[in-house]
Amino acid sequence: MRIGILGGTFDPVHNGHLALARAACEQLELDRVLFVPAFQHPFKKKIVAAPEVRLQCVTLAVSKEKQFGVSDCEIRRGGISYTVDTVKTLRTEYSEPNELYFITGGDWGRDLKKWKDIDAIFSLARFVVAPRPGFDLKKIPKQAVLLRFTPLDISSSGIRACLKRGESVASMVPRAVLRFLKERRIYQPS
Repeated sequence: MRIGILGGTFDPVHNGHLALARAACEQLELDRVLFVPAFQHPFKKKIVAAPEVRLQCVTLAVSKEKQFGVSDCEIRRGGISYTVDTVKTLRTEYSEPNELYFITGGDWGRDLKKWKDIDAIFSLARFVVAPRPGFDLKKIPKQAVLLRFTPLDISSSGIRACLKRGESVASMVPRAVLRFLKERRIYQPS
């Protein structure tokens, strides 16, 4: 099997994440994409929603997509969620001949020298980068695969700001996620 790994804080998960996973499935002929919500992202110190809430939102977001799944390995592990630890865990779960593809956006792909044990990640999985506007393609390492992908103009921080102001985010998040966020008043003033 060819398995994509899409990690992130997903604070909250949105349609841009799903579009990226669909593009990776199509272009890389992936059998499955696992969404892996971080417990604590190593580069983002402020995460608004609790890990269990973000996990529930991701589970709702992918529930109708047969090629998508969720791994809670980073949340179960706790602490800082380093990609190398996640790839090692998933490599154990999906041993060879399964192929792993770690998918990231160009904004994170440009700072690879800051990643913990990046060489180990490259040895355990194919590294896939989806470019972002303003991203210098020369910074992609030779061993990385470049996706042809135009990101949607959606951000988790923008969604949180809209919800805080009481504005609609119906076009930005899956319907089930929107319902969950509204029912639980996540990202909204009390």
